[in-house]
Amino acid sequence: MSTGEKAAKNPDRPDGPAGEAAAGGTAAGGNGAAGSPRRGVAARVVGRIGGGAAQAVLVLIALFWLVPTFGLLVASLRSNEDNAASGWWNVFTEPTQLTLESYSALLDKPDFVDSFWNTVLITVPATLLVVAIASLAAYAFAWLEFPGRDWLFLLVVALLVVPVQVALIPVAKLYGNIQFGGWQMFGSVTGVVLFHVAFGLPFAIFLLRNFFAAIPRDLLEAARMDGGSEWTIFRRVIFPLGGPAIASLGIFQFLWVWNDLLVALVFADTEAQPMTKWLQSQMRQFTGNIDILAPGAFLSLIVPLAVFFAFQRYFVQGVLAGSVK
Repeated sequence: MSTGEKAAKNPDRPDGPAGEAAAGGTAAGGNGAAGSPRRGVAARVVGRIGGGAAQAVLVLIALFWLVPTFGLLVASLRSNEDNAASGWWNVFTEPTQLTLESYSALLDKPDFVDSFWNTVLITVPATLLVVAIASLAAYAFAWLEFPGRDWLFLLVVALLVVPVQVALIPVAKLYGNIQFGGWQMFGSVTGVVLFHVAFGLPFAIFLLRNFFAAIPRDLLEAARMDGGSEWTIFRRVIFPLGGPAIASLGIFQFLWVWNDLLVALVFADTEAQPMTKWLQSQMRQFTGNIDILAPGAFLSLIVPLAVFFAFQRYFVQGVLAGSVK
């Protein structure tokens, strides 16, 4: 059969050595999977990570990590005598041990209630101030032109590596010199709030500046062409688009300040002490007051946990922001 007749019978197959090589490749590959690479053992293992067995293992690990929290909850619902006599797991055989007397006795303590409200008075302003100031500063570093902008931002980045411990003594001396009448900065709620704001701003500005810089320039130029001022652009363009990152920053700052103990130990006196310092003061007689520590620790835990779950949608959006173009 001539070459023309072969081409007439197989019009879709190229003639010559290239066509024969392609046909040979198809035949060697089998089932139409020409040249597809073979998956190695590691690739197959990675491919099965998302399977049902792997998810079951992850669930078991998560439950294992929750055991201490569950144990704390059960211990807070048992009397001091029951906790001293047996472990918290015995509640499964004797559920009558569960009681709310420990919470009732704890909430009747004025010093604990005061420490709870001190924690709120420290955490909420410190979080709101950091978010507000960092948002404005990040917008300026990302989109405004002014002399020394890049050097100032490098200074902010350099402050990220400064540990909190370095500033404890100098700031304590500074606070000791700030007095107004009978009021003193050292030992007050205001002093604790300002310290948290000062050390929360470098990371907050760095985080938000990188997020704001990824916003398309065309949106800002369009707003400026419509006569929008910088404040209008920030309020109507930057702030809505930066909502996930701002919410993520707010969660980080809230959790950090709420759970802080070091700054409270140094700068907060008895009247301004948050819950972490109050609980630490109860550790001196740990063997005799677990009925106080357990419910106090759980109440200190449940508030940031509720905040995290309430804003977890924004937290995930902020973490994934910029990962897909």
